[in-house]
Amino acid sequence: MEKYFVYLSVILTVIIFIPLYRVLVGPTLFDRILGAGAIATKTMVLILVIGMVFNRLDMFIDITMAYAILNFIGNIAIAKYLDTRRGYKKG
Repeated sequence: MEKYFVYLSVILTVIIFIPLYRVLVGPTLFDRILGAGAIATKTMVLILVIGMVFNRLDMFIDITMAYAILNFIGNIAIAKYLDTRRGYKKG
C-alpha cells in the first residue's frame, strides 16, 4: 500500500509542473495567479498523501489547513492590490 502512495506522490509532483508552466510563461498576470493557486491546491493534496504514508494524517491536516489559509489570504491580497492599482472606486 505504501508503494501506491509513493507512486501517487510522484504523479502529483509531475502534475504540479503543468501549472508551473502557466506561472512562468502565462500571457497575463491573472493566468499566473490562477496557476499559482492550482500549484497550491496540488501541493495540499501532496502534503495529505505524505501524511497518509507516515500514518500521521491528523498532524498533516493541520499543516494543510494553515497552507490553505495562507494561500487564500495571499490571493485576496493580490486581488486587492490589483483593484486599487487600477483605480476602481466602490459605490
